[in-house]
Amino acid sequence: MPTVIEQAVQARLIATAPQSRVIPATLRYGHTDPFAVHVVFPPAASLDGVEVAWTFGRDLLAEGLRRASGAGDVHVWPCGIDGVVVEFHTADGMALVQFEARDLRLFLARTYAVVEKGDEARHLDVDADLAALLREA
Repeated sequence: MPTVIEQAVQARLIATAPQSRVIPATLRYGHTDPFAVHVVFPPAASLDGVEVAWTFGRDLLAEGLRRASGAGDVHVWPCGIDGVVVEFHTADGMALVQFEARDLRLFLARTYAVVEKGDEARHLDVDADLAALLREA
């Protein structure tokens, strides 16, 4: 079984000017960072032509499928019949991106096949992480 999940999806960047547009994105999950999911947007999707990656809690994504969730830089909520909006905040501004809920549900199901919900702590390697931090100090 793979320990890293990647899923290509289409998202809609919600904007007023220029108009909203469809952008590609990649959803990513790995057992070595079991609490987190990653959303990666290619350079063509960003204003400055650089790949943009966001990391936030897998539980936040799952909860956002059902109700408005989040605090700080990332907020997630259901939108319409089969949409989910993810709101990303930076010091430079904010972006709203809409995903198909079924894409996110499929992705989450695949992540739970790698690390079951509630079993994340068992997949952490605290000793290795601490050793890496000490090497960098």
